[in-house]
Amino acid sequence: MTFISIATLFATMLVLAAIPSTSVFAVVSRSMASGFIHGFATATGIVVGDLTFILVAIYGLSVIADTMGSLFVLVKYLASVYLIWFGVGLLKSKSEFAEVEGNQKKKISLLSSFLCGLFITLGDQKVILFYMGFFPAFLDLSNISISDITIIIVITIIAVGGAKLVYAYVADRTQLLFKNFSATLNIFAGTAMIGTGILLAVKA
Repeated sequence: MTFISIATLFATMLVLAAIPSTSVFAVVSRSMASGFIHGFATATGIVVGDLTFILVAIYGLSVIADTMGSLFVLVKYLASVYLIWFGVGLLKSKSEFAEVEGNQKKKISLLSSFLCGLFITLGDQKVILFYMGFFPAFLDLSNISISDITIIIVITIIAVGGAKLVYAYVADRTQLLFKNFSATLNIFAGTAMIGTGILLAVKA
């Protein structure tokens, strides 16, 4: 992976991880209900779930690339269309971030918070399809290396985990509602997805 690919991948994943969503709501609600450490545990579960899907997507794509050869270009074009469609959907979407009520800290186990984040992520199997359309824009799947995978894992931990932890920290300290920011984040994320889709089409 080149420096530009690494920087672009990091920025895109960071913006996507910051979009108000079910996983963000889970982190915020756990942090507000039981403290930052539970928001941290929930974010860790989300990251582990994402890494699971990422590894499945990457190795699955590698097998497809080796099997299909030149026909894999068609897969790249289909993935490009999907990413652009996804980005347009984000640009059109309205804020649906739910409010979190109450400020009383609840006593729950850290394992419960971790599993909450993990199962929320693993329960959305569409994530695999998303990553399968996402990574060809950044990786040469016919020549993927251990170092490439290591870089992706590090980027995921920092970008996804970092974004969720910011939500957890702010929710725990100030208990602010985040719905006012979701529209702006959707614009950034939608633009990033469309740009990634176009990049993928050009590389194909």
